[in-house]
Amino acid sequence: MTDLLHDARVSRGRFLRMMGGLAAAAAVTACSTRPETTATTGSGAATELKFIGVADQKAAMDKLAAAYQQAKPSVRITPSYAPTDQVQTSLRTQLGAGNAPDLHVVYPGNGSAMSMTQIAGAGLLADLSAQAWTKTIPAGFKPAFQLDGKTYIFSAGSSVIGAVYNKKVFEQAGVEAPPATWSEFLALCDKLKKAGVVPIALGAQTPWVTQLITYALVPSTVYAKDPTFDDKQLAGQASFADSGWRQAMEMYLELQKRGFFNDKPNGTTFEQQTAMVATGKAAMAIQVSAVLPDFRKAASSPDDLSMFPLPGADDANSVWIPAGVVVGLGASAKGKNAEEAKAFIDFLGKQENINAWAKEIAAIPLTQDSSSTIDPAVESFLPFTKDRAVPFMDQRWPNAEVQPVHFAVIQELLAGDSTIDEALKKMDEAYRK
Repeated sequence: MTDLLHDARVSRGRFLRMMGGLAAAAAVTACSTRPETTATTGSGAATELKFIGVADQKAAMDKLAAAYQQAKPSVRITPSYAPTDQVQTSLRTQLGAGNAPDLHVVYPGNGSAMSMTQIAGAGLLADLSAQAWTKTIPAGFKPAFQLDGKTYIFSAGSSVIGAVYNKKVFEQAGVEAPPATWSEFLALCDKLKKAGVVPIALGAQTPWVTQLITYALVPSTVYAKDPTFDDKQLAGQASFADSGWRQAMEMYLELQKRGFFNDKPNGTTFEQQTAMVATGKAAMAIQVSAVLPDFRKAASSPDDLSMFPLPGADDANSVWIPAGVVVGLGASAKGKNAEEAKAFIDFLGKQENINAWAKEIAAIPLTQDSSSTIDPAVESFLPFTKDRAVPFMDQRWPNAEVQPVHFAVIQELLAGDSTIDEALKKMDEAYRK
């Protein structure tokens, strides 16, 4: 197990060097789009590939599945989508029981029950290493895609976590984005509250939403001070309790104490959070850029919504951001249509399809060419990717126990049922399992 964890480490130096090249991608030309077509099948029996994914994969998957069916009419892809929390349990159970779909959602790196390292380590994912696109995975991202040198997941690129905000609400309240420091962010929230609008919508009833504010703050409170924190934690030389994780949780609760969240965040869902920002009932939400399309769909005008980095420090030069590989998909190693499933993933790995998927979820494409684009909403994050970005925290955790504990302790903190000391102790205990 120790050797496996050592191989799965993300070198921050390699990650940051790789991310430094992404800033130039903001200037590339816009890609052309092709109309979506309807797949047809011949008179013969089609091979059906079943796919189970999560909601933020739907727009891209539906479009590219239709394109694949047009190119290969003998294959029919049948997708279905479930909430993130459900696939972490029900789909993982199917995998273990040997009745998983041909294709399914996979999370990068390690740290959750449906993560690449956890599933591939159990022998449940097909090896994709022979596919050409795998040779172009940036070095710093390889631990998110690979185990023991073999590639088991396809992902179209990377996303960031920050504030999704309603520009009209900001304008009406007389506030400007982006704030450069934590103090400026608090002042901005205070001004929004005095203008009669909820500054931050928080849908903490949906467990995965609970983690995003800490993820947005920890790069500044932990990694800006010690970029080697993950390596030290894995070696038993650092902990959540004795690190900037404590400060991040204090800042999280400060937002609540100042009344900057909506009432009863533990009773508010992701969908309700989205609607609040999209309709102007709340000014912003701390979210991952991959769900920005959901906010835009719920708004009367998609152009009303944009993003900015959440500044987690009072020194602007000490503000770092989280940037991680987006949720992807893999092929079941024991599926009856494994070869056909792998062929579809190979299709997704073509540059034009990487571009198309990344565009649908406002992601930075895994690799870029002259037709790749960067969503204008995430352009403000690009200067940070040069040398002030770190992977999403769970992608380096050694097991699937820490993430659900993190979800639970945040809900307990918001409810006043726990202390920060107790929360961090629980996370440290889960990390050591």
